Formats: sequence, C-alpha cells, structure tokens
Amino acid sequence: MLIGVLALQGAFIEQENTLKKLDADFFEIRKSSDLERNFDGLIIPGGESTVMGKLLRELGLFYPLKERIQSALPVLGTCAGLILLASHIAGSDTVHFGTLPVTVKRNAYGRQLGSFSTEGFVEGLGMVPMKFIRAPYIEEVHDNTRILSVIDNRIVAVRYQNQVGVAFHPELTENSAIHQYFIDIVNSVK
Repeated sequence: MLIGVLALQGAFIEQENTLKKLDADFFEIRKSSDLERNFDGLIIPGGESTVMGKLLRELGLFYPLKERIQSALPVLGTCAGLILLASHIAGSDTVHFGTLPVTVKRNAYGRQLGSFSTEGFVEGLGMVPMKFIRAPYIEEVHDNTRILSVIDNRIVAVRYQNQVGVAFHPELTENSAIHQYFIDIVNSVK
C-alpha cells in the first residue's frame, strides 16, 4: 500500500508524521511527474483551499487527480482538503474537484482566533480529539453521503464511497484513528 500526500501547501508534513506512526508507506505529490507512480490512496491536507486549487491547476495535477478520485481512488480530505473535494461551497460558485456530494461553508468558525479543540464521537471510532483551525463545516449532504460526526449540530465528518472528508485536523492530535480508518478503506479496495 502506498499513499500519495498532496504536498503543495498546508499541513502535509503533519499528515506524513501520522502515516509514519501507522507504518504506512507514502510519498509527496508536488508535480505532474509524481503521478506516474502507482499509489493506492490520496491525502489532501488542510491549508488554504484557494491557493491549493490554483496550484493544482498550474502544476497540471488537477485533472489527473480528479480522474483518479472519480475512478474510486480512496481519498482523505482534511479541512481545506474537504473544501477541495466538496461539490458545493456555500456562497460561492467555485468548485474544485467536486467529487464529494456535500455543501461546505468555508471559515465557518471564524478567523484564526475562532480555532478550538474538542472531542467528538465519530461513527465506528468512538470519541476522537478534534482540532479546528479556521475550519469549514458541512451544511448539507447529498447522494447517500454518510454522516460520521456532528459537533454542536454541525456536520464535521462524512464518507461517500471511498472519500472521507473531515472539517478538522486529525493530524494535529496524537490520535491516529481517522488515518487508520482511511488506511482500512485503502486496504479494502486494493
């Protein structure tokens, strides 16, 4: 099993550190030639979704990755990664990959000062620590998207087929349950 970690901007090193703890093999995706490798799953980290979307297109990564996701490549999108996967962004006509049938609200918890940590129930995993940094939340789910977690009446984690989207940063906690859940999906489709 090999996981590609989108390493254009944002918290990709923290994602890699979590994968190391789980003894998962990974490599960084920075340029189109990186996509010549065969890989079994993709992590899209938190960061700035607008910048990441722009870089994906400029570097020739956008359409090849979108095709792989549409062809059932397992993907984990955290925070900005969730926004990049979402089929709708509230109050915006912008759509990036658009493969995860949800509507997200960007920066829903306010600016950096609105960042917080909590613990919440995630279906199949129990209580999980969650760190929210300028985080989105999911306003609506569509097309049989399964809600995995709700915090304060806001959807913060979902699964649709082989795609998992979370509004928080699991890689910034000591708990690796979300990543193990994703690795289990990767292993189930290999």
